[in-house]
Amino acid sequence: MDSIVVKFALPALIALAISTTPAAAVEQNCRFIQAKADREACYMRQEEELAAKRKPAAPVNEGKTLETLRQMQQDDDAVYRSINNICRGC
Repeated sequence: MDSIVVKFALPALIALAISTTPAAAVEQNCRFIQAKADREACYMRQEEELAAKRKPAAPVNEGKTLETLRQMQQDDDAVYRSINNICRGC
């Protein structure tokens, strides 16, 4: 039983450690730059990279979505008109 756990847990932990290392290295690079101007420029580059990663992707079919919404509204209006013409309790 223990050998099965070691076979699967150890490689998983190694893969996790390797995948988290680059993110930490990027953050620490700027910290060790001695010149203040260079260090601040490094921080600005990192901030821009993070902002670009966080920025949501622009919708590709924005015009098509608006047209689909209008069509749905027209369909809904047609259904509501037909429901109002039904005799209730006749």
